[in-house]
Amino acid sequence: MEAVEEQQRRPWVVGVSGASGTPYAAAVLRGLLAAGESVDLVVSRASRLTLLDETGIAFRDAHWREDLTAWLARGADGKPDAFAVDVEGVRYWAAGDLAAGPSSGSYPVKGMLIVPASTASVAGVALGLSKDLLQRAASVTLKERRPLVIAVRETPLNGQTLKHLVALDEAGAVVLPASPAFYAGATHIQDLVDFVAGRVLDAAGVPHRLYRRWEGELGGGAGSRGD
Repeated sequence: MEAVEEQQRRPWVVGVSGASGTPYAAAVLRGLLAAGESVDLVVSRASRLTLLDETGIAFRDAHWREDLTAWLARGADGKPDAFAVDVEGVRYWAAGDLAAGPSSGSYPVKGMLIVPASTASVAGVALGLSKDLLQRAASVTLKERRPLVIAVRETPLNGQTLKHLVALDEAGAVVLPASPAFYAGATHIQDLVDFVAGRVLDAAGVPHRLYRRWEGELGGGAGSRGD
């Protein structure tokens, strides 16, 4: 039975790069798991430093399950037990493992989400460098014509990065800047994070209820606030 389930498993690959914005990645991961999706997770070496700086959590290969659980339970405001999360649907691959499943086009996945995407990871994917598993998996996603969503998190953007983003758009990727909107009536930092995460899931076609959608009524967001 386990062998059959393994053959039927088609996860989303989630790559977390070293850009600031680990709460975005956590919200996307929670959204995927809440939707019943399987996840293959790749955490770059640089992103571990960002995660440690932004959350105080040291992400370790040998203890990834415990560290991931602690990370996903944490709210964007730093509250340690804001969410209850089951990470059974997650498979973790080390960033240096270029023989991992997602490094091959024959490995069945639905697509890939890079959240947040640093300018370095954007450049690596655009140029086809494949210097680590995150970049390699993204290159495979493009060549197999699978959905690739790149939530770039940087400002300002220089001309070279803009050229890389245009190249990725032309290659079929969805370039999705981590730009929260305010029409949904955000009253908390988590609301802004969830808006961006929700837009990433929208681009991937994954259902969620992370933010209030625009319904064509001015003032709807203000009316939803409890003040």
